[in-house]
This record gives sequence, structure tokens and C-alpha cells, in this order.
Amino acid sequence: MKQKNVAWELTEIVIIAVLLALMIRFFAVQAYKIPSGSMLETLQIGDYLLVTRFNYAVKVPLSDIEIVRTGEPEHGDIIVFRYPLDPSQDYIKRVIGLPGDTIEIRDKQVFRNGKLLREPYVRIIKPWTRIPGIDNYNKVTVPPDSYFVMGDNRDESLDSRTWGFVPRRNIQGKAWVIYWSWASLTDIRWSRIGTFLHHDRAASGG
Repeated sequence: MKQKNVAWELTEIVIIAVLLALMIRFFAVQAYKIPSGSMLETLQIGDYLLVTRFNYAVKVPLSDIEIVRTGEPEHGDIIVFRYPLDPSQDYIKRVIGLPGDTIEIRDKQVFRNGKLLREPYVRIIKPWTRIPGIDNYNKVTVPPDSYFVMGDNRDESLDSRTWGFVPRRNIQGKAWVIYWSWASLTDIRWSRIGTFLHHDRAASGG
């Protein structure tokens, strides 16, 4: 009888641990690995992030249905979202335009609501290019419940300039902290581990 009680107690512990892990995964945080260089230098290939899921909404698990809204994305937030053209993929970009904002790009410089943005985080590696629709982008107004997002590595980022706006329902969470980082098995970036991400409000322009 005692052995059965011990076995049942162990089973209870495992069940509770699994339930807690699932609750954390669905409602609190998720892990995300940076697979590309579209957010350089802010985020490096091989950075592992924790993303908070509750900043903007609490959702029904395994769906994009909101139970309650808990906040609104802001200019400069680094967000993880389901790629609008293939929701099976998660992307990470910076919020540049909120609903109702007008966005225009002239010679790689971003204007929001007619004002030039100050973007100290931006990386430009091809200052000589002037690609229509990328380096120059006609003025658009961000629709309701949608966001205009861009990668910090502007010359090597596929973002709202090429595939459009991010619907709010696609947003999975807000990037929070780098919990691991390596360039290879023998090249661990110790200085990046534990780095909390700054959501630079300089993006609001002036």
C-alpha cells in the first residue's frame, strides 16, 4: 500500500510539473532562437531569447483568440509574431508603425507621420543602394489592429516593406531577455547571456 502511495505521489508531481510547464509556455513565456541576421546588430544569429506572452494579450492556448487584452504594442517594441504569409513560421522585428500612423521611406530614412525617425539601432551596409519599395517606399497608413515592422539590419531584412502589415492577432509576444548565445559550439558569447532587451523609444522620432 505504501509503495502505491509513493508511486501516486510521484505521478502527481510529474503531472503538476507538466501542467505548470504548459501554463508557462502558453501564458507566460516562450523560447525563441534567432535564425537570421535581419535584426543585427541588436540580435545576433545564435541568440536564444525568452519572449513574454502576456504583454499585449492573454490568448486561448494553441490559438490566436484573445481572452483579454493586457496592453498595446508601442513604437520600438521588438516582437515575435506569426509570419502573415505563412503562419507556421515565427518572425521577429521591431515595431515602427502603429494603427493610424503614416510611414514613408526616403533614401533609407524612415518618416513616421511626416517626422524623420532617430534610429540609433539601425544597421546600413549598402548605403549606395536605392531600391524602389525598399530604400524608397511610398507613404502608407497603417490599418486598424495592424502594425508596420522592420528589421534593424535594414539592407538584409524582409519585413513590412515587402510583405505588408502584421495583424495584431499574429503577435505572439515581446522579446524580453537573451538567456543563451553562441556563434558555434566552441564560441559562446558569455557577455550577451542575461542581457535584457531595450525597446528603443528613439524610434518615436522628433
